[in-house]
Amino acid sequence: MADFSTPYDLYEALKAAWSSESSSSWSIENPAKGQCSVTSLVTQDLFGGSILKTKTYGGTHFYNAIDGVKWDMTVSQFDRPIPFEDRPATREEAMADTSEAQYHALKRRLELVLSSRSA
Repeated sequence: MADFSTPYDLYEALKAAWSSESSSSWSIENPAKGQCSVTSLVTQDLFGGSILKTKTYGGTHFYNAIDGVKWDMTVSQFDRPIPFEDRPATREEAMADTSEAQYHALKRRLELVLSSRSA
């Protein structure tokens, strides 16, 4: 997968890459919905760090810590504030909340977004 300079760069690409292929909850109105686990995995692939989790009214929510800073790329999916318990999570836990197909779909779509921007 291509490199992103910063997590901000990744976030901009994610907004275009999220789809129904990477989350069955995705919608045009709420593209981040259901993308937390797959996004936390891809973010860790690119920037290292750790995956964190918290309980929300909708279930377990995954996000990242990179160099001591929390990055929640999918917080926009929520319609109210959520607590951040910052409990450590494993890749296996995050993968159990998504699928290999969704994970590979998001990685593939990120590559397409990058190639379309450099064309």
